[in-house]
Amino acid sequence: MNKAILILLSYYSFGVNALLGDAKEPIDIKAYTVVIDERKGLSTYTGDARVVQGSLTLSAEKIQLFSSQKEVTKVIAKGDKNKLAHYKQNQPNQSRFIEATALNITYLIKKEFVHLEGKAHLVQGFDSFSGGTLDYDIKNDKVIAQKSKDGTERVRFKIKL
Repeated sequence: MNKAILILLSYYSFGVNALLGDAKEPIDIKAYTVVIDERKGLSTYTGDARVVQGSLTLSAEKIQLFSSQKEVTKVIAKGDKNKLAHYKQNQPNQSRFIEATALNITYLIKKEFVHLEGKAHLVQGFDSFSGGTLDYDIKNDKVIAQKSKDGTERVRFKIKL
């Protein structure tokens, strides 16, 4: 089948407080390949994978959803050098979407924490941050940027006051 597989997982919930309405929405997933291991609580979606729940959108070559008791606890999105992983979500304390790209994005749902690794870039309102790694604490509205391990990617930011 050439078309992407569409799975509507209404029994899963991200449970995110970032935008209360998002947690109540079903999770819509598209990918070319799907592997669901209920015993491990792991679902893996590969091939131009895209996860949407309310205003939350994650896209990458490979996305893994880790779940416990029908609730998603962690999401890992892995891009590649040609197409980075992408995260986008409305935030109640921001006038614009939060958008981020990186080689790898890890989203810890209950902690409301996003970790970006490799060519990390985050746009928060009219401000932007780049570095080897970036951590975004959604609940506390805090960004931590660091250079890459090899020192080739320095931290850069642009703030509009």
